[in-house]
Amino acid sequence: WVAPQMSLLFDRHLGVDWPRDQRLPETWEGIETVDDAELWETKQVLKARLINFVRTRLVLQARRRNEPDAAVQKAMEALDLNALTIGFARRFATYKRAGLILQDVARLTELVKSTDHPVQIIFAGKAHPEDRMGKELIQGIVRMTRQEQFFNRIVFVEDYDMNVGRSLVQGVDVWMNNPRRPQEASGTSGEKAILNGTLNFSVLDGWWAEAYDGTNGFAIGNSLTHAVPSVQDERDHRSLLETLTNQIVPLYYRRDASGLPRDWIARQKKAFRTLAWRFNADRMVMDYVRHSYLPAAGGVSCVMLRG
Repeated sequence: WVAPQMSLLFDRHLGVDWPRDQRLPETWEGIETVDDAELWETKQVLKARLINFVRTRLVLQARRRNEPDAAVQKAMEALDLNALTIGFARRFATYKRAGLILQDVARLTELVKSTDHPVQIIFAGKAHPEDRMGKELIQGIVRMTRQEQFFNRIVFVEDYDMNVGRSLVQGVDVWMNNPRRPQEASGTSGEKAILNGTLNFSVLDGWWAEAYDGTNGFAIGNSLTHAVPSVQDERDHRSLLETLTNQIVPLYYRRDASGLPRDWIARQKKAFRTLAWRFNADRMVMDYVRHSYLPAAGGVSCVMLRG
């Protein structure tokens, strides 16, 4: 799930053995030696690849629907490399609340249509074949992408698979996850995103409840959950838009004289340092070996010896 370009950056600054040592905190201290411009340029390359990938998929979707040539041409122009890009891709179960960000059309329009600080969103995912509400949620998002104010700035990539998911976690600026607490078991897509310099923007549930420290990503709401789901949905929706408007957008677009968003890059580095070593399969397997498998094997050996 780590992009080749990001892997090469790690090779240069963390050492070529970083995959073997990725579970060690000291491995990721080397991220501070990465020049801000190098990290930013690497991420921009991944973002450009994602946009080209999405445009290709949108063209295929338009042709599959037998849309006119003008619509196909428009698909080739979707998204903007310079715009803050949010990704949301996963199974479209209703508790994951894919449409949470879309509830206030007026405020969302302001964010998307901004001439100075635009925001764009890439959706992807599938619903279970028997999940009628999940399928209706996808249909509603697709209809919204065709509205004039959102056209080519909010897009839906069809036929979700691992290739689509990998492209998104590698290329977007922000990975959004807003399930209804406490139903998120983990949130592994966000764990994949951090290894590609993508910042997480999530409710404090699943892994993000453990991972977020206030400076290594962004939070939606707090750890409190209202007993009435509709009230919680409204609170989280309000928090999502306020955090996006007042924290994420300003941080991303605040540039120095060289055109670099230094504070944004600092947060990316903080995410690498605090999260990459904790949330990876290598560390998980070693924990199982040390705390479960080896003790269990030793216990069995003792029983066998006594027998």
